[in-house]
Amino acid sequence: MSETRRGAIFGATAYLLWGIFPLYFKLLEPAGAVEVLAHRVVWSLVVVALLVQVTRRWPGVRAVVADRGKLLRLAAAAAFLSLNWGVYVYGVITDRILETSLGYFINPLVTVMLGVVVLRERLRLLQWVALGVATIAVLVLSVAYGRPPWIALVLAFSFGAYGLLKKTAVVGALEGLTVETAVLAPVAVVYLAAAQVSGASTLTSHGADHAGLLVLLGLITAIPLLFFGAAASRVPLTTLGVLQYLAPTMQFLLGALLFHEALGTARLLGFCLVWTALCLFTADFVGMRRRSVRIAVPEPV
Repeated sequence: MSETRRGAIFGATAYLLWGIFPLYFKLLEPAGAVEVLAHRVVWSLVVVALLVQVTRRWPGVRAVVADRGKLLRLAAAAAFLSLNWGVYVYGVITDRILETSLGYFINPLVTVMLGVVVLRERLRLLQWVALGVATIAVLVLSVAYGRPPWIALVLAFSFGAYGLLKKTAVVGALEGLTVETAVLAPVAVVYLAAAQVSGASTLTSHGADHAGLLVLLGLITAIPLLFFGAAASRVPLTTLGVLQYLAPTMQFLLGALLFHEALGTARLLGFCLVWTALCLFTADFVGMRRRSVRIAVPEPV
């Protein structure tokens, strides 16, 4: 098996695992979104710290901490990551999985928009058209829901901001996640301790199975990240760009087919507009990459 094919399998595995996260988070009831978020932060830190120890990458982590600029960017990234994780879990446990999938469908378009606003990047015509169609889709969905799809918008913008900060920080995935979870961990530990003292915690009051599922949140978080890291070093960016739609597609199918969330004609129209925008965006991205390759490869003589 070639490295490219192996990388594609790793990437598909990562996105499919992210896509079925709602099934796992449903198992964590009656834990609320904040408690799940706190446990995810704490146990993710334990897992990534073990990975750093095994791979002997503590010097890289210390270098990040010593760099004030990178540390501040990662601290801000951690805040957006916690917002993203918390709202996602809230969406799942309140039966709004379709709306969470919408957030990750429009995330690539939000990322492009942030690039224009923050990094002063210039968009090509097809990208502008895609953003216009996505904007119409959000308006249609706002009418369909009777409110703006705030869960989707918060997920899209928080993850877009997280990616932007990570891009400017230029830090390895493992080192970055270690620092980010370390920044969030003190607040998470204090919350869990207070919840335990007040009797609001579900860790010890709903059996060993429930406690085990909460503890495994760290591993559940780390496994797809490892697959993604293995894929990123083996396949072109265009391949990862296409594969990223697997996760929200899985979430959409789970919400519509397994959990029978209301879709309706107007909401389906909104999703179709989003998918149209993504098709335009992907076609432009793939076309641009192909033109770049043709320019980079000299003509035979």
